[in-house]
Amino acid sequence: MKLKVLGSGSSGNCYILEGEKETLIIECGLPYKTILKGLNFDLSNVVGCLVSHEHKDHSKALKDMLYNGIGIYTSLGTIQEFLKEYKAIEIHHRLNFIKSEEQFKVGGFTILPFATEHDAAEPLGFLIQHKEMGKLLFITDSYYCKYKFKGLDHILIECNYSNEILKTRELPKTLKGRIIKSHFSLENVKDFLKATDLSQVKDITLIHLSDRNSNAKEFKGEVERLTGKPTYIADKGLEIEMEG
Repeated sequence: MKLKVLGSGSSGNCYILEGEKETLIIECGLPYKTILKGLNFDLSNVVGCLVSHEHKDHSKALKDMLYNGIGIYTSLGTIQEFLKEYKAIEIHHRLNFIKSEEQFKVGGFTILPFATEHDAAEPLGFLIQHKEMGKLLFITDSYYCKYKFKGLDHILIECNYSNEILKTRELPKTLKGRIIKSHFSLENVKDFLKATDLSQVKDITLIHLSDRNSNAKEFKGEVERLTGKPTYIADKGLEIEMEG
């Protein structure tokens, strides 16, 4: 299975897990045409799209995805926020409500959603398993994760900023406060990884880096030194072969 990054960060997030016969999309925070291009204009293998929360950099194309035949899997809280803008999607037959800690299947993908900590209605992370890649953990837009995970093969985790860089920025207190209370810092990522069973992990991909408050080279180096695992930065165009 191949991971393809179409976008990662405040300008839009979209990740594609492309298998031999089926493809799963994670987040649709880019224009629909951009996502379609990333799929080589072929929707035939797409089994669905997971959406973590309602913020536009993660859900911009949600309505277009639904109306072009792609099933959306997200929380009720996320959709309730959307209803303020798009009332028609409430009863769309391709809209699937999912709940934290209630496992479900989409094609050959087995998915366990779990609650995350973010300034959104009902944000989720995802533990995704498939025979072609093993077990993948996806966490974005969260300043803390209360769950412990074992037997992971791949990790996609937000590393939005570092406390040291943030200290040097002259930002309004309210903005600094929001960043700290809604996004994973490098320090939090390192603490999370220390508490996680990494024995089977083959790679770690750092996602959703801030344009101003991060340092990709530094973050990659620190995580690799801590874990001893190959670490990637989720730049647009990144592709990684993911084995089980």
